[in-house]
Amino acid sequence: MAQSPEKLLEAGEFTVRLHPEDGLYVGDLVSFEVIAPPGADLDEQELAVQTGGQILGTTKFGPFGIGGRAQATLLWAWDTGGLEPGTYPLVFEIQPSGLTWEQEVTLQHASAMPPPGRAAHWQTTTSNCCRVYTISGTAAARDLPDLLPLIDAQAEQAIAAFGLEFSEPIEIVLLPRVLGHGGFASGEIAVSYLDRNYANNDLAQVLHHEMVHILDRRLGGTYQPTIFLEGLAVYLSGGHYKREPLLRRAAALPELGLYLPLEGLVNDFYNSQHEIGYLQAGALVQFIVDEWGWQAFDTFYRSIPQPQDGDEAGAVDQALQANFGLSLGQLEARFLAELHRQTLNPDLEDDVRLTVRLYDTVRRYQQALDPSAYFLTAWLLSGPEMRSRDVVADYLRHPNSKENQALEALFVAAGDALKAGRYPEAQRLLAAAERTLDALEAGVSQPFSADPLAEELLRLAQRAAADGFELQRVAIEDGMARVWATAQSADPGGPKLVVLNGLKIGGDWVLQRSY
Repeated sequence: MAQSPEKLLEAGEFTVRLHPEDGLYVGDLVSFEVIAPPGADLDEQELAVQTGGQILGTTKFGPFGIGGRAQATLLWAWDTGGLEPGTYPLVFEIQPSGLTWEQEVTLQHASAMPPPGRAAHWQTTTSNCCRVYTISGTAAARDLPDLLPLIDAQAEQAIAAFGLEFSEPIEIVLLPRVLGHGGFASGEIAVSYLDRNYANNDLAQVLHHEMVHILDRRLGGTYQPTIFLEGLAVYLSGGHYKREPLLRRAAALPELGLYLPLEGLVNDFYNSQHEIGYLQAGALVQFIVDEWGWQAFDTFYRSIPQPQDGDEAGAVDQALQANFGLSLGQLEARFLAELHRQTLNPDLEDDVRLTVRLYDTVRRYQQALDPSAYFLTAWLLSGPEMRSRDVVADYLRHPNSKENQALEALFVAAGDALKAGRYPEAQRLLAAAERTLDALEAGVSQPFSADPLAEELLRLAQRAAADGFELQRVAIEDGMARVWATAQSADPGGPKLVVLNGLKIGGDWVLQRSY
């Protein structure tokens, strides 16, 4: 039950986030997220933000993101162009409750901005299928000649799988930071592409998945429950994060005690465990297609009625009865029977278990140290509006301390080990990240000291920074390190990725360039 505003509206209970992240610089267009405490009743409450007697903007509280978090959001409300570097007081006021508080922020000189800096801008490239938007000086801009054929190939495969042409060019934004699990689709597709991609998503796989969403929306339907909307994209892409045998992998879920009952999954898909939900959804679509054929599935899917009182499971049950003469419970019983008929092996079970563990830990990291990336409340903005104003900093800058770099490199290494089937190594790397996050959440002053491997990655990130590099990927074996890093200086063609060999001498790492 919601509590009264009088009880909850205290300044210390609100969280203020500023965008761009990782520091503010003169010339930034600054946005504000003022996040309400859980359970606060903020109907008709309005936020105003001002500095130096100038009101920067006013807005009411409302739901934000897939998760519907209660917050007040002011987009690009403070234009810092022409201001002097220094400290500025911001005054936040909520009316009619009368709550006010002040917070100081520091504007740094524009010349101190990290690369690619203020010279960065949006670039548009047209391929056979698509309009591709990148930001200059990023990994995507650097690799674009190799990416365009891959993008066109995925469009052709999506068209072939769906039997439907795209009616106009697909618009694709290649994000230079991780948001969510690395892919979103609305009017356009947004996919993370960067050297330290700790979401570990395969670009081709994510593109195919999001292209299916665009084609699916064109065909429409009375109502498209999320389980089938996402399940169809997984099925037609041949997997979620990677190509995978959906039914055999889903068969591991009951064995591992991870299977999610369908009624709950249908009614609350996005709040269910992400990897399990997507795997079950894709496998369920495959099961229906295998049992009754593609046309029967498509007719069922597009005939699901609008749910009554939010009961999506009831709407699915109604469509199942009309199309197949089965209830949702009966469909689930037949689906589970098919999963039990699948052949399992220990490696497959390890892969499923560690995939779930990897992404649960990634989301835990995001909530702790990269909160604007968390998928339920990701800072994902209107691409057309950003490009019309040439706003790039919201995507270029994100939490990028040496601690962020070290943990993200751990996730990249764990993802690489998992893809290669090196399960003990993946487990060891994930344990290092988990112990570090445990210590961080417990308030330990030096959380990386909780695990020797995590501590070594932090030292390597610090050493790389001292030598003028930013750590991207790391492999450590027998006291030796191989480090993939980018130079900290700006390059209009994009960051140059170099390989450094690391040797530990007297307890300190020494990095030398590999030729």
